[in-house]
Amino acid sequence: MKNSLLLFFLLFSLKTFSQTEKKFTIEGIERKAIFYEPKIKSGKTPVVFIFHGHGGTAKWASNKLNFYDEFPEALIIYMQGIPGVTNSLVDKEGKYNGWQMNPDELENRDIKFFDEVFHQIQQNRTIDLDRIYAVGHSNGSRFVNVLWKMRPEKFAAFITVAGPGGNWLKSAPQKSVWISFGKSDKIVPYKIQKFSSKQYLKFFEANENTAQTEGEITTYQTSENKEIIIEERNSGHEFPQNSIPKMVEFLKRNHR
Repeated sequence: MKNSLLLFFLLFSLKTFSQTEKKFTIEGIERKAIFYEPKIKSGKTPVVFIFHGHGGTAKWASNKLNFYDEFPEALIIYMQGIPGVTNSLVDKEGKYNGWQMNPDELENRDIKFFDEVFHQIQQNRTIDLDRIYAVGHSNGSRFVNVLWKMRPEKFAAFITVAGPGGNWLKSAPQKSVWISFGKSDKIVPYKIQKFSSKQYLKFFEANENTAQTEGEITTYQTSENKEIIIEERNSGHEFPQNSIPKMVEFLKRNHR
């Protein structure tokens, strides 16, 4: 019994001390992020940025979206939005945390936040610049697409869940992307997300004749040999936690 308790507290301590909340001041506004340090350290460190949905927090995302156990050699950074983004369905006045929805919106406040965090980790760590990734849920998914448009040179691949794309992606460079959405989504309608998924295929000249489907997942190859994975789930707006291991496999095989 005593040994079991000791093991429990040891594991709890390791988990507690592997994460750190860091604060950043961007043009006079305090921003936050939770850092999960890599459990396996060897050479250059890959980095995964994760963006919660509208009304969420970095803490909530870190509790629900467990990428740190599935990708133990990576630095996982859970970014936190701030109020000011209006959402007609859930937050008409913009009182809750969110992310800019389009390039050059809200004076690019969230792009500037990303830039500052990226600058600091590049200064203070040996990161692998060929293995930088972004994951987003809902409003955070939309912001991942904004990053794709405005900072494409930084990233190797993206994961977007339960959020619409953007027409401005048609002029973005090709990148590998995992797109996941639910047929019963009550927040972002299925029809909108289905249309967005077809836009990705069109914009990046995916070969639909060679697509491979396994269960709810279909994999396409673009004209520049990038992957587009479309996960069309029989579910709602939630992030598919059971898909995280496969999502990490997708990230690991995609380098810039």
